[in-house]
Amino acid sequence: MQRRTILHGILALPLGLLAARPAQAETFPLMLSDAEWRARLSPAAYAVLRQEDTEPAFSSPLNDEKRAGLFHCAGCDQALFDAAAKFDSGTGWPSFFQELPGAVGYREDRNLFLMLRTEEHCSNCGGHLGHVFDDGPAPTGKRHCINGLALTFRPAV
Repeated sequence: MQRRTILHGILALPLGLLAARPAQAETFPLMLSDAEWRARLSPAAYAVLRQEDTEPAFSSPLNDEKRAGLFHCAGCDQALFDAAAKFDSGTGWPSFFQELPGAVGYREDRNLFLMLRTEEHCSNCGGHLGHVFDDGPAPTGKRHCINGLALTFRPAV
């Protein structure tokens, strides 16, 4: 009986680690109700920006965008990345080696495989953008792997 109790406890431990992280009480300059976000965004953009979903790799036309300009948050229109910092990472998502100053925020994120990652969000509205990794090119060595659904592009004039 005691062995069974210990075994159940050991088996239950990983399940607790996989539980969804508690809702964060973060505040941002732009705060909207869930209904307002749903009215503002397409269902796919809502899933990415507000529910931390990930779009399928190679599905965004912004992955192939090569013009000069700025990439903005699809939720609030804040400028996030300069096209000059974009590179082809081969991952299937728009990737950048540097964000615009003060444009994004970060927090730790554990996925279902318990891999620790750094989640990236818009500093103005808190919308989920993607993740940042330490395997990018010079000069920063960073790879901001961003969902295209979280972005809009404005070409330089």
